[in-house]
Amino acid sequence: MDPSNVAAQHLILLVDDAEDCLSTLDLALGSLPSVVVRAARTAEDAVSFLATAAGYATNISAVVTDIHLPRMSGLELIAHIRSQPRWQGLPIVALSADTDPDTPQRALRLGADAYFPKPFSPGAVRKKLEELIHA
Repeated sequence: MDPSNVAAQHLILLVDDAEDCLSTLDLALGSLPSVVVRAARTAEDAVSFLATAAGYATNISAVVTDIHLPRMSGLELIAHIRSQPRWQGLPIVALSADTDPDTPQRALRLGADAYFPKPFSPGAVRKKLEELIHA
């Protein structure tokens, strides 16, 4: 995952441990013009990718993360991203099958820009990302 090869494109980092979710989002987002999709299976992998990509911050356009991930949760990932000054404005979309009614508000309070319950509409996630990226 070398972020340097995506100059002049929008890179969207997908963070989910479920292959079907990654595939669905990759299909929905991959057809957008100038969009490159990268996947991370864990929040730790996402943090590593963001650290590696720090020199290419303008190329990373958004993060889409599941809330329930092994070890570090998506909520912890959102908090970590928001704690980094260089990522303060990075759009974050949270996804979850969590039935806890407080989960959407927790994700938004921590800094997510949008929340979608699973199962989600790939078209709705795509539309929201287009809005966030081009805002």
